[in-house]
Amino acid sequence: MPMTAPRKIALLTTGGTIAMTNQGRGADVSISGQALGARIGGAIDVEVTEVFAKPSPNMSLADMALLAQTALAKSRDVDGVIIAHGTDTLEETACCLDLLLRTDTPIVLTGAMRTFGAEGADGAANLRAACRVAASPSARGLGVLAVLADEIHAAMLVRKAHTSSLNAFTSQPFGPLGSVVEDRVHLLLRPARRSPELRWGGAGSHVPIVHVYSGFEAGALARYASDEVDALVLSLPGGGHVPADLVEALEAVATSKPVVFAARTQGGETLNRTYGYVGGEMDLIARGLIPAGTLDALKARIAIALLVSSGADRRAVAAFFDHFRGV
Repeated sequence: MPMTAPRKIALLTTGGTIAMTNQGRGADVSISGQALGARIGGAIDVEVTEVFAKPSPNMSLADMALLAQTALAKSRDVDGVIIAHGTDTLEETACCLDLLLRTDTPIVLTGAMRTFGAEGADGAANLRAACRVAASPSARGLGVLAVLADEIHAAMLVRKAHTSSLNAFTSQPFGPLGSVVEDRVHLLLRPARRSPELRWGGAGSHVPIVHVYSGFEAGALARYASDEVDALVLSLPGGGHVPADLVEALEAVATSKPVVFAARTQGGETLNRTYGYVGGEMDLIARGLIPAGTLDALKARIAIALLVSSGADRRAVAAFFDHFRGV
């Protein structure tokens, strides 16, 4: 029987809790990429590259683009790529990479909720599970994945839903694509289609997220009409609704830049043709605002920041978000 070559995996490290220890002043990044790679073990050839060494709230869009470029270069010579990342913004980086990368080689993000060496630390187990997925032929062509607590999540669905639980990540209301059990990869679901491909234009993008609530004052929107703001993302109640006294100010902003609205419910998608009252989603769409469909505000912001960085106009932005609306 012919011998099979060991699977080869590239591990890209970026810092985060998985690479942190607590040295008396609170946790901070102190563990090298090589030390993380040594935790994987098994009969897999792991090639380690330290890309960053920072807490994940410090990850910028430019950092994510560099990480995508590095992952793509590594993906040509390995069976899979693992990215060790802080959990605070892991969902944003996963989304960005899914939009930027076009490769069938599995790209898998993972992290940890407890620091390196802490009692009950989860980092080593998450790295090993991510390695199994990245090395699995069944994970090819699925787009970017996140593997934490033995669950396999799609990049465009995963989000952090708890501040400290070891099971902090969810893809509700859809659920994970599969799981890792006894070091075996079980994929039960596959995305119906890949996300549209975007590119990083290199230009800085100022795209704030505004959370709208009952009693929100229209005057607070004036600052977003400034030329310093490239686009605006709204996180709205229900299926995408605002108080009636906001609509004129929002329409004015939407005449000069893309304004995208997402549902703040963390489940379901923005509506299109249900509520016609002033401030309902039908009214907002008629005034030039763009519904985000199934994307939440964080993921919508990543997408629109990439779009405007490469000079996309309102029509191109709307066409992108059509991909995430039901047909």
